[in-house]
Amino acid sequence: MFTRTGVAVAVSAVVLVTAGAVANYPELVMVGLAGAIALLVAATWMLWRPQITAVREIRPQRVTEGSPARAVLTLTNTGPRRSPPLVVTETIADRSTSVPLRSLAAGTSYETTYPLPTTRRGRYLISGLTIGHSDPLRLLHIGRRTGSESVLYVHPQVHDVAPVPIGGPRDAEGSTSARSPLGGMAFHSLRDYSPGDDWRLIDWKSTARTGTLVVRHNVVPDEPRHLIVLDTRAHDGFEDAVRVAASLCVAASRSGFPIDLRVTRTATESAHTELQALDVLASVECSAGDRGLSTLPEIIHDALAANEGCALAVITGRATLDDLDLLSAVRPHFLTVSLIQIGQSPTPAPPGVIAVDATSSERFAAAWNQLVPQ
Repeated sequence: MFTRTGVAVAVSAVVLVTAGAVANYPELVMVGLAGAIALLVAATWMLWRPQITAVREIRPQRVTEGSPARAVLTLTNTGPRRSPPLVVTETIADRSTSVPLRSLAAGTSYETTYPLPTTRRGRYLISGLTIGHSDPLRLLHIGRRTGSESVLYVHPQVHDVAPVPIGGPRDAEGSTSARSPLGGMAFHSLRDYSPGDDWRLIDWKSTARTGTLVVRHNVVPDEPRHLIVLDTRAHDGFEDAVRVAASLCVAASRSGFPIDLRVTRTATESAHTELQALDVLASVECSAGDRGLSTLPEIIHDALAANEGCALAVITGRATLDDLDLLSAVRPHFLTVSLIQIGQSPTPAPPGVIAVDATSSERFAAAWNQLVPQ
């Protein structure tokens, strides 16, 4: 492929040879032929293809917005001869980044690092690498694609906040299920003794009745689930609303509560772990045509199991009267309902709903922690 310099030389050579021939001016023809010879030499040079392997690693693959992330690039010359100077190019967030590299001796490797953009949350797809080299006069350039695409997750900023309230103290001997983690005080079932079980858990009555050692299977009781709903209708405070949702998900997860994150744009898709939730919130987008909280009945029908304790938190911009009517209607199905409005002129919340109004995620965190004890 011609570089800009190569194009200029090629055009000049054609013009000079043509003009010299027409004007019977041999000096112009000689200058034009010199340009053509330079291009021919460059093309011959480019027949030599360096044998380079490239490995790129993103460190770390997931960061919080504003935190540093870098790409570590390792190139190895697997050919029998020294390579020419190289230029490695990749595309991230519609922006191309070129990294010039020195010549490599046969069998040697070179490692370099460069920063990646992390100022704004997002899921960034980083293209495969293009390794290119030019002739000494920079008239021609050849590049080849190598490697696979990489993904960088830039998570939203998280504030230290209390988890969504559940309407009372945590129950050390509450309801259990087969999914409950081991090691708690709540009795779930009886099972056969296994080597290493605590002898203090042996149920002697059942052992005498069955003739085999039987132990009490104690587990950590099921905690109330936190259903966190982010309204993805477009509004000025949407980025702060995303940070609020991330903060509540992290607070619930690190306090031992199961989480279920929903966004109104894709109401029936959910995230159940802290990492899944942060990945979803890294790439979530708002839309003026979003149905907003009108999807709340659909979300609740999909997410809420019978007789399951659940606390609901809704994060939105400015709630409409229809939104408030929906919250009032679903209030009896939850242990608590919280409404967080991010923006100006919030709508008063209906009775029985925990309400926090703020203009930023930082102000939300301060107001929330005053209202809800950690």
